Amino acid sequence: MGNRGMEELIPLVNKLQDAFSSIGQACNLDLPQIAVVGGQSAGKSSVLENFVGRDFLPRGSGIVTRRPLVLQLISATAEWAEFLHCKGKKFTDFDEVRQEIEAETDRVTGANKGISPVPINLRVYSPNVLNLTLIDLPGITKVPIGDQPADIEQQIREMIMQFITRESCLILAVTPANSDLANSDALKLSKEVDPQGYIGVVNRSQKDIDGRKDIKAALEAERKFFLSHPGYRHLAEKMGTPRLQKVLNQQLTNHIRDTLPAFRSKLQSQLLALDKEAEEYRGYRPDDPSRKTKQLLQMVQQFSVDFDKRIEGSGDQVDTVELSGGAKINRIFHERFPFELVKMECDEKEMRREISYAIKNIHGIRTGLFTPDMAFEAIVKKQVIKLKEPCVKCVDMVIQELINTVRQCSNKLECFPMLREETERIVTSHIRDRESRAKDQVLLLIDIQLSYINTNHEDFIGFANQSSVIRKGWLTINNISIMKGGAKEYWFVLTAESLSWFKDDEEKEKKYMLPLDNLKVRDVEKSFMSSKHIFCIFNTESRNVYKDNRTLELACDAQDDVDSWKSSLLRAGVYPEKTITVTTDNFSMDPQLERKVETIRNLVDSYMAIVNKCIRDLMPKTIMHLMISNVKDFINAELLAQLYSAGDQNALMDESQEQAQRRDEVLRTHQALKEALAIIGDISTSTFTVPMPPPVDTSWVGGTSGGRRSPPASPTAPRRMSSGQRPAPRGAPPPPNRPGPLGPFNNTADSPQAPSRPNRAPPSIPK
Repeated sequence: MGNRGMEELIPLVNKLQDAFSSIGQACNLDLPQIAVVGGQSAGKSSVLENFVGRDFLPRGSGIVTRRPLVLQLISATAEWAEFLHCKGKKFTDFDEVRQEIEAETDRVTGANKGISPVPINLRVYSPNVLNLTLIDLPGITKVPIGDQPADIEQQIREMIMQFITRESCLILAVTPANSDLANSDALKLSKEVDPQGYIGVVNRSQKDIDGRKDIKAALEAERKFFLSHPGYRHLAEKMGTPRLQKVLNQQLTNHIRDTLPAFRSKLQSQLLALDKEAEEYRGYRPDDPSRKTKQLLQMVQQFSVDFDKRIEGSGDQVDTVELSGGAKINRIFHERFPFELVKMECDEKEMRREISYAIKNIHGIRTGLFTPDMAFEAIVKKQVIKLKEPCVKCVDMVIQELINTVRQCSNKLECFPMLREETERIVTSHIRDRESRAKDQVLLLIDIQLSYINTNHEDFIGFANQSSVIRKGWLTINNISIMKGGAKEYWFVLTAESLSWFKDDEEKEKKYMLPLDNLKVRDVEKSFMSSKHIFCIFNTESRNVYKDNRTLELACDAQDDVDSWKSSLLRAGVYPEKTITVTTDNFSMDPQLERKVETIRNLVDSYMAIVNKCIRDLMPKTIMHLMISNVKDFINAELLAQLYSAGDQNALMDESQEQAQRRDEVLRTHQALKEALAIIGDISTSTFTVPMPPPVDTSWVGGTSGGRRSPPASPTAPRRMSSGQRPAPRGAPPPPNRPGPLGPFNNTADSPQAPSRPNRAPPSIPK
C-alpha cells in the first residue's frame, strides 16, 4: 500500500472512517502524533502550515507559541476549522483561526510572554490532509523576558519532553539553515530520545510571509533551490517538504501495518459476537402476525424458565451481590421466621404474674392443694395466639420476594413494553389472590393448635414427669474435709424432684441423689482466700443434707453462675432462706404458690417448644404448596392463555422504540464491521525501507579547508530549513555529518538504517 503514496492511503483510511462514522463510532487506528520541536523563530509554524496548506498560525519575534497547540488533521469533503473550547463554531476564514489562537493564548498566559502547559486543541477538516495529529510546542529559549520565570528554559524543556518521549510520537526537529547543527537545541533534545537522521526543507522567509507568498509558490521555490544548489542538487530528490511528507507517510503506513492485525482481530471478535443477533434481525418484519405469535410463545416460555431457575436455583447467571429468589425465601423460612418466633417470647416477670393470676382465679375463694391444669391451658393458648403475627409476617415476606422475582424475570421482556406490563399484572394479581388463601391456611394452623392441647405428646414433660431435667452443669462441693480429699468438682443434674451429681458428664457413675423436699437455699460469704462464689443448700427441719453435713456448699467460678443455679433451683421448688414475697397488685406470692407458678412455667416452656417446632416445620410446607408451587404452575400452564384473553396479542408484541433502535444499530454495526474487514483485506501488510539521503556534497566549494567559498544565495533569502542537513552560513565551514532525529546520513547512498525503537524505525512502506 505504502508504495502507492499518500494519495492511496487517504482513500483507504477514509473508507474505514466512513464505515465506522455510519454507526457513530471512531476508526481507532491510534495514528501517532508528530511533535514539532525547535528554537524561537526556527520555522516550526511554517512546517505545520506546509502540512495544512494554509496560513493560520501566529507570527512574530520572541516566544510566539506559548501554549502547546494540538492540531488534529481530519480528512473531509469541505475545509473548515474548529476549537475544542469553542464547540459548535466553525471557522472557514483561517485569519480568524490565527486570531482565536492568539486570544486563547493570552486568556491563559496573559499578554506578557508567559507560558502554560495547557494545550489548545484545534481541528482542521480538509480534503487535502490525512487523519493525523501534529503538536506545535513553544520554542526553546534561554533568556526569560517579561513575566517569564527564571527557569523558563527548564519549563519549556520539560514540556517538550512530556510529548516527545511518548512511544507513538514522531519528532520533527526544526533548525534554521544559518545556524550550526552541532549547537541545535532541537536536535540535542531529539537525539536524547531517538538519535536518527534528518531531511532538509526550505521554508518561506519573513519577507515571503510579509509579501503574502502562498504555499504553492514556496514549494516551487524550495524545489528550485535544491535542484540549483551545488551542495544539494545531487540529492534534490531526497530533500524538501514533499520528501518530508513522504517519509512521515511511510512512518504512518508502517504504524498502520503494525496496528492492523490487532485491529482486524478486534473487528472479527465484534462481528462474531453480533452474528447470531444480526441473523435473527435479518429479514425481520415487525408487523408479521405469525412472527408475533411465535415470539409471544417464546417469550412466555422463557419467562417461565427464568422464574423456575430463580426459585429452584441455577448454575448460570449466579448473582454474587445479594440473595434473591429461592435463596432469599429459604432464608426467610429458616432464619427470619425462627427469629420472629424468638422475638415473641414474653418477659419472665410478666409470665409469672399471669400464671399466678390464672392459678388464683381458678381456685377462687378456696386455697387449692394442687396445681390446676386449666391455668396451664389458659397460658399456653395465650402464647399460641401470639404466633399468628410472625406467621402472617412470614407470608408477607415471601409474597414480596415472589413479586420481586417476577419483576426481575420480566426485565427480559423490556423490548416489548405492553407484554412486560401485562405479564407483571397477571402474575402479580395471581400472587395476591393466593395471598388470602395462604394466610387463611396459616391462621388455620394456629387455630388447630388452639383447639386441642395435647399433653400426651411424647416430648412434653407433663405433670407426672416432673423428673425431667431442669439444668445440668459443673459445680464444686466446697465443704468436703481435707481428710476426705477436700473440695471437688462434679457434674450436677437438677430435676423437679432431685439434685444428683456424677463423677463426670457421661453420667455413668452417680455419686449421690438428693431429694428436694424441705430444702432451701442461702448465700455463703466469699472467703478472702477463695476465688469461688458459693451458695449452700440446707434442710428446713435441721436434718443433715449430705452424709454428716448439715449443708451442701456449692461453688461456681462466677456470680452469674450462682444466680443462674439459684433460679433453676427456684423453678424446682427450692426457695431462698427468706420467703420471697412478690407483690402484684393486691396479691402476694407465698412459697406454695411460687412452686405452682414455677411448675406451670416449666410446663408452658415444654409445650410451647413442641408448638414452635411444629409451626416452624409446617409454615414452609404450607407456603410452598399454596404459594410458590402454585405460582410456578400458573405461569407454566395458564399465563399464555391469560395473555391471549387480555386483549390484542399483536399489540402486546409491538416492540419498543429502544428495541427498534437496537435492531437497526445491530444490523448497521454488523454491516459496517463486514465492510471494514473487507477494506482491511485489501491492504497489503508487507513493507520496504526507503534509504536515507547521502551526505551533502561539499566538493563544489573548492580550496583548502581554511578557505571555503559560501554557497550561492537562494532566490528568496534568508531561508530557513527544518529537519535536515542545512547549507552552511557564509564564511562558515560545512556542518559535519552527524546523526539526528530520523536516522544518520550514510556514506553509502542507499543503505537502510537500523531502528533504535520499534515506533521510531526508519521509514518503510508496505509494498
